[in-house]
Amino acid sequence: MIRDVDPNDNRLPERRRIDCAPDWGLENVEATCQSRGCWWNPANPSIIGIPWCYFPPNTGYVVSHSNDSFTVLERYSGSPPSPFSKTIDRITLKQTRSRFALNVRIGYDGSYEPPVYMRQQPSDSFENLLSLVEGGVMSNINDKIYSFSITRGTGSWIWDTSIGGMLFAEQYVQIATLLPSENVYGFGENIHQTLKHSFNSYQTWGMFARDQPPNSAGTPIGQNLYGVHPFYLGLGSDNNAYGVLILNSNAQEVTTAMAPHLVYRTIGGILDIYFFPGPEPEQVVQQYQMLIGTPFLPAYWALGFQLSSYSFKTLIDLQVAVNRTIKNGIPLDVVHADIDYMDRYKDFTVGEAWLGIGDYAKELHEKGMSLILILDPAIQADSDAFNRSLQQDVSFIEWPQPELVQDEVNQLYPLVKGTKIMLGVVWPDRHVAFPDFLDPLNKTMAWWTNEINQLHRSVNFDGIWIDMNEPANFGTNEQSPWYWEQKQLSPLKCPLSGSSATLDLPPYQTVNVYQWGYGNVLSSKTLCMLATTSRNKLRFYDTKNLYGLFEAIATQTAVFEATAKRGVVISRSTFPSSGHYAGHWLGDNSGTWEDLRTSVIGVQEFNLFGIPYVGSDICGYLSGVTEELCLRWHQLGAFHSFSRNHNGENNAPHDPGVWPAVATAAREALLFRYRYLPYLFSLHFRASLNGGSVIRPVFFEFPNDSNTLDLSYQFMWGSGLMIAPALYPSINKVSGYLPVECTWYSLRDADYGQLIPSGHREFSARTDELPPVFIKGGTVIPRQKPNMTTTTSRKNPFEVAVALSANGSSPFGELYWDDGYSIVRNNDFTLHSYNYWHFSLYHENILNSTTTFNILRKKFNNTIKIPTLDLIDIFGYNVTPNFSTFQMRRDGIAATSTTIDKSKWQYNNETKVLHMEMEHFIDLAGAELIQLSWKNTLYTPESETTTITAYTATMTTTISATTTIKSTTTTATTTAPLTTSPMTTTTAPAMASPTTTPQTTRTASKTTTTTPGTENPITVATEASSLQPSPTTSAAHKLSVPNAILLNPVLLLSVWDLLLYPCVLCVFRNMD
Repeated sequence: MIRDVDPNDNRLPERRRIDCAPDWGLENVEATCQSRGCWWNPANPSIIGIPWCYFPPNTGYVVSHSNDSFTVLERYSGSPPSPFSKTIDRITLKQTRSRFALNVRIGYDGSYEPPVYMRQQPSDSFENLLSLVEGGVMSNINDKIYSFSITRGTGSWIWDTSIGGMLFAEQYVQIATLLPSENVYGFGENIHQTLKHSFNSYQTWGMFARDQPPNSAGTPIGQNLYGVHPFYLGLGSDNNAYGVLILNSNAQEVTTAMAPHLVYRTIGGILDIYFFPGPEPEQVVQQYQMLIGTPFLPAYWALGFQLSSYSFKTLIDLQVAVNRTIKNGIPLDVVHADIDYMDRYKDFTVGEAWLGIGDYAKELHEKGMSLILILDPAIQADSDAFNRSLQQDVSFIEWPQPELVQDEVNQLYPLVKGTKIMLGVVWPDRHVAFPDFLDPLNKTMAWWTNEINQLHRSVNFDGIWIDMNEPANFGTNEQSPWYWEQKQLSPLKCPLSGSSATLDLPPYQTVNVYQWGYGNVLSSKTLCMLATTSRNKLRFYDTKNLYGLFEAIATQTAVFEATAKRGVVISRSTFPSSGHYAGHWLGDNSGTWEDLRTSVIGVQEFNLFGIPYVGSDICGYLSGVTEELCLRWHQLGAFHSFSRNHNGENNAPHDPGVWPAVATAAREALLFRYRYLPYLFSLHFRASLNGGSVIRPVFFEFPNDSNTLDLSYQFMWGSGLMIAPALYPSINKVSGYLPVECTWYSLRDADYGQLIPSGHREFSARTDELPPVFIKGGTVIPRQKPNMTTTTSRKNPFEVAVALSANGSSPFGELYWDDGYSIVRNNDFTLHSYNYWHFSLYHENILNSTTTFNILRKKFNNTIKIPTLDLIDIFGYNVTPNFSTFQMRRDGIAATSTTIDKSKWQYNNETKVLHMEMEHFIDLAGAELIQLSWKNTLYTPESETTTITAYTATMTTTISATTTIKSTTTTATTTAPLTTSPMTTTTAPAMASPTTTPQTTRTASKTTTTTPGTENPITVATEASSLQPSPTTSAAHKLSVPNAILLNPVLLLSVWDLLLYPCVLCVFRNMD
């Protein structure tokens, strides 16, 4: 793209400026602006952030020479130099294609590149999808400032640098681009108050791993948190999605501006930019993960509810909270031990108050539960673990030269004296060293694995939680650090003056420093930027943001070896590709409504970032939480993949059993979660196998519906379930939006299976009921009768919920099932044992139509125990089924001598819900293709109808301290009776689903039509009896032969055998 500008006209529109004075605290901005060769023009003060000092449009480079994939650029002679550090006059631009992205690399000889493995697969498959088009901005009659755009084969564009401002310097790199629309999502890790970025002002977002809690109520806008994710997803003017990753690991920032445009700045490295074509939002995420690695598959138990607290000072404290949770009938799978379990906070040790934790781990395992232990990276400099590390030649983060070593600290420790190891202060009583997980010799990983193995021999844990891995350090550069009263340890001091200060005090420090105010530098709360990693080959200045990623890689390796199972790792600090190795929690949040709301956005964003195993600390980690907020957080947290109640030090307990009303709400929400865990697990399995999100923004499914583009506080599980949580105090309704192009049904007890009108609506959201949850028409959702742990739940029968679509499209869904614990190394599923079924239903709401439900087994492993499918619910069923015509066929052959007990088969003509339930109904392992079929009528003859009451059986559940559930149809028996609070109504909502709710008795009456053949058990017709006409087709002799076949399911299925089945099976086998 070529655009003419007048280099002498400094009246650039306020909406199209690139800040030439982004550094804060300048005393005379106008004079500084002029000295930098930039333009000065005061702007409208009512709009936040509009630059008054900005780069002229002739800022940048011109082409020296180029070919098809390589362009050499030289700085334009009239371009202003970099305001910060020495300008690089000659740079190169290279473009390459992979199977899933277009890659543009801009840099100069010797510039740093992050040592992160990107899974590039050369291909020309995107030749017609994305192209780089070179152009320029005419700066005078002879020269043209270089720019490029990324365009689709359709001609639409997604990136355009003709706005100017590209600069390269030794410690300052800048590029700007125009955007095709304001629909931009991503960049992190930050607190975003809305899912979609705003372009109503100039707003800068920092990206630099820092030990910073996500205080949504008080955090300055743009503040950087624990991880770095320079990735965003956008929608073009045609609503086609695209993605952009700028792979850089230095301190960096991005400004969202009003053109709309982006300005990206970093203080080192190259611009390694990847463009992903989509065009569907989910495809963008898949393409991104094909580059960075698909997400790890968590153990099945890791999808269960989890309990933790930094206030558990003894093992007994933890046991009390666990027992309180179980006593209240709340499902619980995982117990976490925070740093209190250690001996004086030293890694790989166990303190006196926790000596029984090894035996307790065995007890948990006997109950079908799991244990996760925390580890910090900091190793006390006189500990046994540190001594073993030196014996194994482990690499640590070090000072670059001996003369810079903080000798007054190092000489305190005989093991450290005479080395260049950089010591800091974290939780232990004495100074600590930081393992170098970028060790090219892998000796650090080997030692880390050995230590975790040794710990596992004494405490049989199942997963590891890695914290403080930005890495965090206390009191860096401070005269009086906060910890001084507890321990008199000299803080780490970094050089902030002289020739050694160029890294710790660079010319441009980014918003990651400026927003903290006077006295803060890049090394605040962490280690010195001039430190070295990778055995002195790399600078901490460049690699700091990678620390959490490489610790996660080492920790996953260690967990695999120690446990011989896949377990789980969760990490606080993350970077692109972290999701391949670990999950993430959203950090040390506060018990505030603001943090509750922004957690909804954070979870969606981390699914964009390729880390779908994510959640927030339920009820908040810092500060106290109210009963109502804790209740709402459990209702929300039940729908996050990582669902953990966690508490901070010295806070009052807030585990779910503390308040009766919270216990009731948590029990109901978590039992719902456990019922739908097969669906959630299948979403994670597919994401690990093929890439993709698990919890996704609503616009992912409806990018052409403008109402979804800034919908921040609703989200979806996959493409099938919509959740609209209650996120504000003192409300009993939530405002939500159901996209109008789809059919929606409720999954809550009170209106189970009922059609919910689409559009903007208010939904009931009392504290004593689930948040609104909807299933989308056209979806088949696998589920399972819940229990108190995933171990017991996995043994229960499967169920499916089928939601018909108003447009007549066939519902479909899938179920992945493995043993729940076997290791999948590098997400290579070729040798992994698992089962995979594809469900589909073919149905027409017309007279005498035949409904067929297909279960196609696409992968099978007979070593894995598979429960039977015992329940099918179909929503939106507008015709009356005739179950006397029911047929079951396995691989095209009618089942013989299979007794079908239809006593629980019911059709509700009011709610349009069809319910088919039978013990040991369908053996999913029994055939490659299982088909159920039956005929329908628009009405039922009076002589063949009976009015009955559906779901009138009293449903009770007994919960004992041994975490077992027993169902009965007699009087309710409970070991932990429900208690109501002022927040809870005493009348439970009517239950219109077969959901079993522990400790409650619910009865609901529905007028139901019983169709022929449902009164007594029947035997499925054998081949010999298949020629007998059914009662509903006795008049077939009056019809033509084709109609007789269509109206007779037996004849129809015979035609199916001969003509259609082989073709359909072939199609099914090739479906994704």
